[in-house]
Amino acid sequence: MDNILITGAASGIGAATARLFHAKGWQVGLVDINGPALAELAAELGGLWHARLDVTDSAEVQRVLSEFCALHGGQLRLLFNCAGILRFGLFEQISQAEHAAILNINVLGLLNMTHAAFPYLKATPSAQVINMGSASGLYGTPHMASYSASKLAVRGLTEALDLEWRGHGIRVGDLMPPFVRTPMVSSQQFEPPALRRLGVNLTAEEVADACWQQAHGAAVHRPISLQFKLLYWLGQVSPAFMTRWLMGVISRP
Repeated sequence: MDNILITGAASGIGAATARLFHAKGWQVGLVDINGPALAELAAELGGLWHARLDVTDSAEVQRVLSEFCALHGGQLRLLFNCAGILRFGLFEQISQAEHAAILNINVLGLLNMTHAAFPYLKATPSAQVINMGSASGLYGTPHMASYSASKLAVRGLTEALDLEWRGHGIRVGDLMPPFVRTPMVSSQQFEPPALRRLGVNLTAEEVADACWQQAHGAAVHRPISLQFKLLYWLGQVSPAFMTRWLMGVISRP
């Protein structure tokens, strides 16, 4: 039976994905730094395996992966790197510590998980890594500069590893949604002009559906929503300055 380990599983996209894959009959493992919320979700889904985890702690990452994969013959069909944080605001008004936390969790945490998961993925037929990317990984988005930097890094890592790990039979891809209606977005105190103009039109469940499609497809990048698909393909066929110009228009105060 296929298995999936989801980081950032306690709420939002991670929780919606856990519910969907559990309903589809997969063996689901849940990890998140929010232990109480994680335990509540695990109980809701019938007592799923779960572990509190800070993805920036490489030693704990290795321990948790070893524990989960030991329950499945040392194999891991799918790692979903969903853990991440976000902070809207003017770059100079966000503390250096907050910028560092965004990069540490969104990039270093993903690197920790993916690196430690390699031997289990390599041992599994049709293994796959799905990274939580973003529309902000297509082009830097004002008022979320460090978040954009983290998602551009995720995009680059995804592209490189998908090529590098083909020889091991491991596919690597990412999901690229625009703004999603999750607690992470709704809790923000600053509203970027881009969000005001584009709106928050996606739900966590729609992104979970895209994750399910990605788990059964070969795409490297999966842009989500018609709105962003148009922007994504514009970026593939037009000069870079066109994307920059459009981002400037969308983000104008």
